[in-house]
Amino acid sequence: MKKNQRIIIVGGGLAGALQACLLGQAGFEVVVYERLADPRLTGALGGRSINLAISDRAIYGLKLAGLDQIVLNDAIAMRGRAIHSPTGQLSYQPYSKNPNDAINSVSRGGLNITMFDAADKLPNVTHHFDQRCVDVDLDKPAVKLLNTKTNEITWVEGDIVIGADGAYSAVRDNMRFVERFDYDQLYLAHGFKELCIPPTKAGEFAMEPNALHIWPRGGYMMIALPNKDRTFTCTLFWPFEGENSFETIKKEADIQPFFQEHFPDAAALMPTLVEDYQANPTSSLMTIRCGPWYYKSKVVLIGDSAHAIVPFYGQGINAGFEDCAALMECIKVHSGNWEQIFSSYYKRRKENADAIRDLALSNFMEMRDRAASPVFRMKKKGERILHKLFPQWYLPLYNMISFSRIPYAEAVKKAKAQDRVIILVALVVVIIFIVLLAIIWGLVK
Repeated sequence: MKKNQRIIIVGGGLAGALQACLLGQAGFEVVVYERLADPRLTGALGGRSINLAISDRAIYGLKLAGLDQIVLNDAIAMRGRAIHSPTGQLSYQPYSKNPNDAINSVSRGGLNITMFDAADKLPNVTHHFDQRCVDVDLDKPAVKLLNTKTNEITWVEGDIVIGADGAYSAVRDNMRFVERFDYDQLYLAHGFKELCIPPTKAGEFAMEPNALHIWPRGGYMMIALPNKDRTFTCTLFWPFEGENSFETIKKEADIQPFFQEHFPDAAALMPTLVEDYQANPTSSLMTIRCGPWYYKSKVVLIGDSAHAIVPFYGQGINAGFEDCAALMECIKVHSGNWEQIFSSYYKRRKENADAIRDLALSNFMEMRDRAASPVFRMKKKGERILHKLFPQWYLPLYNMISFSRIPYAEAVKKAKAQDRVIILVALVVVIIFIVLLAIIWGLVK
């Protein structure tokens, strides 16, 4: 395959950064254009990150680039959910029967910088920051860039353009005018805002660090993920409007009382609660479903540009990094035929992206509404017991999604098949029990 082809990546976020590393290591000339400033010079953008939880799928993508151990060395393993009740009582739900199974809390900005540094060591990868894509010529292909510091406009051409510019992708927006391109966008009625729990006076974590903390309140919630500096990044997922929403909790006089009533144990750990709440932005949550993700042999989408999802299964970046790995595998299989590469990549990833989109939406309701329920806890415990008793047959859906690389759509089908068998077995047991009771009753009479 010709390695002197020039590949333009629009977007230097997480998926774009990993793709640049992988393509650069494979010998391609790669040029990355990122609309934001270089975070190594200006610092990472704060207040809207939603800390990342990486698991097997993302780790595999990082491993292909030789970065998995570097990233995991700075990660904190979370082996279960810590559920906080409105009265401050705490209950713990392990993610798996295997104590080594964990999702890993990592800094979004730190991960991005790690990949930038790795790519910069490759002579055939170049980064250009403060360059916002404002237009795309799909047929050349070429991208029109606005320098956000100087307002200078330039067109740059390449052999391939990869759109990795996120949920509001300019590359995808140009593809929407291509005949038979499907596009669906859904905004949640909920948004998010970040807060912080600092270390204790002794410099230690204020809560258990090896858990994802959740304050489910039915219709709204807060979560907290640990950081290496012993802080917790807390994220509010609240409705924009209505009762208990960002619309109603605005004034300084309302913030502290609301938290003391609904999140009392967390409020006690947040000395800058009011300041953070007022200073940090309230951001939107949306999902994107579109297709096809490519245009001829010229342009292709990866990550959120192709399939933005909500963060409630912790799979956004895992799915994005799977895209990067899948694209590289298709490049190896269909060497030189870019349209075949893109077509194969799309067919391989599309149904899986749709599957995790739907799972992420449903998991939001589970986290905010059902996680604190005794029935839900019993169900999860039952899943762990079945997994322990029949490890070769029964694998909980969460384990398949987070602790394996089973394709998302296949995991959903397998979970449904398992559930059908369990229901059938339960019905048989009930029928046998009723028959036995009838026999005993007949003998007694």
